[in-house]
Amino acid sequence: MKLAVIKVRGNVKVRKNIVDTMKLMNLTRINHCVLIEDTSENKGMIQKAKDYITWGAIDEATLIRLIEKRGKFSGDAKVTEKELEKQKLPKINEIAKQVLEGKNFKEFKIKRVFRLSPPKKGYKSTKKPFVTGGALGNRNEKINEIILKMI
Repeated sequence: MKLAVIKVRGNVKVRKNIVDTMKLMNLTRINHCVLIEDTSENKGMIQKAKDYITWGAIDEATLIRLIEKRGKFSGDAKVTEKELEKQKLPKINEIAKQVLEGKNFKEFKIKRVFRLSPPKKGYKSTKKPFVTGGALGNRNEKINEIILKMI
């Protein structure tokens, strides 16, 4: 299972060890999204940065849409069907399936970080957890809704 992790807050007045943890996850800017494996090590990093990020399990339909709209190859070329054929890579649907099964984006020459725009109608609160009506913390399946708002 893959977890989608989105950085919600900036680095101002944040402890250095938390900033370093977010850098290890490739979350260097607000509204950047990465997909990471659901392992105990990654869960520890997520727990450390929980006051600055939101996360949840991504589904296949959302991942396909994310790759289509915001996917980039190294070199900043957009991920399109033409470009995939040119580089002799599988279609976007196949890439999404394989990534959810455990393959890495590096094998498809796709950047791991997706640059998203702020969500339509904004975040409710960037200082409260999701369970109390904010934007931070674990969203489980509802991460797909916010990703679609941000694409």
